[in-house]
Amino acid sequence: MTTIRVAVPRKGRPLEAVLERVAALAGVEDRADEVASTLRYEKAITKDNQTAQRGVYDRLAEYSDTDPYAPEYTLLRDARPGMPRRVVFDSMTVDIGEYDLQLVGREEPFRSLRKHEFALGFDAADLVLEEVVRIDADPLSSLDELNDRIDPKDTDVRVVGGLGDTVYHTLLSTPDVSEDPTREFVADYEGPLCISPRYERLVRAVLGSRAMDGIEFRYPDDQEEEAAIASVGLGVYLTVTGSTARDHGLRIGEQLFPSQTVLLENPAESGDGVQEVAERIVGGVETTAVQ
Repeated sequence: MTTIRVAVPRKGRPLEAVLERVAALAGVEDRADEVASTLRYEKAITKDNQTAQRGVYDRLAEYSDTDPYAPEYTLLRDARPGMPRRVVFDSMTVDIGEYDLQLVGREEPFRSLRKHEFALGFDAADLVLEEVVRIDADPLSSLDELNDRIDPKDTDVRVVGGLGDTVYHTLLSTPDVSEDPTREFVADYEGPLCISPRYERLVRAVLGSRAMDGIEFRYPDDQEEEAAIASVGLGVYLTVTGSTARDHGLRIGEQLFPSQTVLLENPAESGDGVQEVAERIVGGVETTAVQ
């Protein structure tokens, strides 16, 4: 049986989206749920929200299994104070019929594809914007536009499609600045705009360079994002329900760009079965696959 290796995140919401999709494809929902619940438990321990009864190496030994199709885990240093060791996803192989799909954990799946280590991988669409998408005068507002904005000289990697685990980079404002912040409002606006520092290039791409005239970026520093935006008056932040933003008196405006997990392909590394597997993974997704 042909084995196709796929780079995936080691933890967090993107990995859970991948596990859910692959589980539906291979009929291994119980195994995927086990991985997700194990990693949530380990995250809670790392954040001091849960007390472990055993040491991290004992827990890692318990999670281990000699079954070649069982999930495997590894230890990484977490960036939190004290640099605790955190149990994260390492690998899992699933049978999808003609092929074995081996999910391989990587800290930066997109960069692994850029370095030609994999033909397929999953990562956040945000990272593609932050690293390789060209900034134009016109805004970028959908996944379908991503590949057209990637310079072939920068990377061979392309977006195949999204998994639909969507939250949005959204405009937020205080009512004295705007009751309903939109792209059109920002295009005419001059003044401070609060964003996370890591999203500066992304925000430039999704708003378009034309709208950046007269904009001065401000950053949250030690404040939570919604509080920082409320103090500045206007900002861009990832919102799910918007309840925290409303608690800070903010108006929820236009959704600028869908932040979701995407399937990526490096065509230069594609071999037998890669195209077929990619089509099966994105098949049935509500979001249209990127052409």
